[in-house]
Amino acid sequence: MIRTSRAHLNVEAYSHQGMTGKNNEDRYAVASFRVSEKDNTPVLFAVLADGIGGHKGGEVAAELAVNHVMQSVAKGDGRFSREVIEQAINEASSAIAAHSATNDELKGMGATCAIAWVIDNKLYTAYVGDSRIYLMRGGRIQQLTVDHSWVQEAIEKGILTPELARDHPNVHVIRRYLGSPVPPEPDFRLNLFDGEGAHHSENNQGTELQPNDVLLLCTDGLTDLLWNDEILEIVRTKPNLKEASRALVNLANERGGHDNTTVVLIGAPSDFRSKTAPRKKKESNWVWWLIGGIVALFFVLAVASILTFNLLRRGGAVTATPAISAPQPGLVTETPLPEFTPTTIPTDTAAPDVILPTATLTPWPTNTVSP
Repeated sequence: MIRTSRAHLNVEAYSHQGMTGKNNEDRYAVASFRVSEKDNTPVLFAVLADGIGGHKGGEVAAELAVNHVMQSVAKGDGRFSREVIEQAINEASSAIAAHSATNDELKGMGATCAIAWVIDNKLYTAYVGDSRIYLMRGGRIQQLTVDHSWVQEAIEKGILTPELARDHPNVHVIRRYLGSPVPPEPDFRLNLFDGEGAHHSENNQGTELQPNDVLLLCTDGLTDLLWNDEILEIVRTKPNLKEASRALVNLANERGGHDNTTVVLIGAPSDFRSKTAPRKKKESNWVWWLIGGIVALFFVLAVASILTFNLLRRGGAVTATPAISAPQPGLVTETPLPEFTPTTIPTDTAAPDVILPTATLTPWPTNTVSP
């Protein structure tokens, strides 16, 4: 892929360390591309990571996760495939594990990962851990991801409700993370509706974004303290993505801000459509002239046919009497003209005339957003 300076979607991101004084262990990167020199299909790739391990371990792990995933995907041909994501996740996870093994202070570090990959107008996602991706469309918010956490498993088994899960002691115990001894399996479920089966939700990959859609990638510092309907209300009522991103993080901080909070908002413009869809060609003016001529011709033929039919129905003969020429002026004779005896001239019967018409791997800059 070829890096570009301008994205085909609106992007805004904001990250805050929270109110407890801990280091910010969240990292993110967003970059725009086009597929190749011959293929101008636009591509937007966003990756977000939440570090695990405390002190400096978490931020190192998150940095490694973002860099390796971004660079691995950027080297590709711009076409989504599960293999590309799986390879990127495995490389990042192995790099974190190897780095952790060489430094006792970094042992046990890891990171979550959430990926949104938009090729033209098609959305693809992948994730590991409990960082989330939401889609806001038409006054509705939908969580596209499923947390890989202990409390999520308890909710699915009916042991906990979502309300009780939020305050459970195991709320931050995650089941999958980058840097684990065994490389984690990225999750490709993309849930457009609640209760979708795994097979059906995986088939949602490549779903088309619509005008005014908003994607949200976020760490658990946000979702621990805000409910989904609150997130939707803030994004809907703010005039732009920048103000929405600040308002989301600020509300989390007002409610305690006990963790780092990072949000990445990706919005489809109101006139958003596929850049690669074939455009309808405008008909030339001569086409319209031809259509108009054909319509006029049929109109004339119809009128002529009606008139002809009416004349034929009458069936009456027309009697014509020859005209007698009057003497032309200026003819003078000296001899009187003989008397003229008129005779009866027989009449001729003529049919009416009818006239018919005629037809015609340098480190990727994190916490940056392509404009």
